[in-house]
Amino acid sequence: MTMNNPSRIGLLCLLALSAAPAATWAQQKAAAPAAKSGQQVYEGVCQACHGNGVAGAPKFNDALAWKPLIEEGQPVLTAHAWVGVRAMPQKGGNPDLKLAEFSRAVAYMARSAGGDWADPDAAMLRKIAREAEERLEKTIRDAQKMKRELHEMGEKPR
Repeated sequence: MTMNNPSRIGLLCLLALSAAPAATWAQQKAAAPAAKSGQQVYEGVCQACHGNGVAGAPKFNDALAWKPLIEEGQPVLTAHAWVGVRAMPQKGGNPDLKLAEFSRAVAYMARSAGGDWADPDAAMLRKIAREAEERLEKTIRDAQKMKRELHEMGEKPR
């Protein structure tokens, strides 16, 4: 069979390309890192502060420190921690951390302190995401208000 016929070459290329996505997808899936457990995220990220109570972080296993936080509820506490609260940076300081992994770590820490929190399922993750968005919107509104105040100061020296 000769390959001088452009239509045959095109057909062979099309067949080769049609098989490639399946192989690529399988390779990507095999290469994709597995989702981290709450314990893995805690040990890799959270422990740096929550292990010793750095900057007032509630210590792992400290039921007294975690009690009022656990009472806020899983969606609220997790969302506020996700976007950053008090001395805690967004995503616990790890910009690559996914919401699901972060949420499992918060549940893991809450359980260590006596909370009855399950690792979040899809419905709980949606609640957390909604709460995080509301918190971010409030932060944005507050920042815009401060910006307006600065502009007003610039126009009217006091």
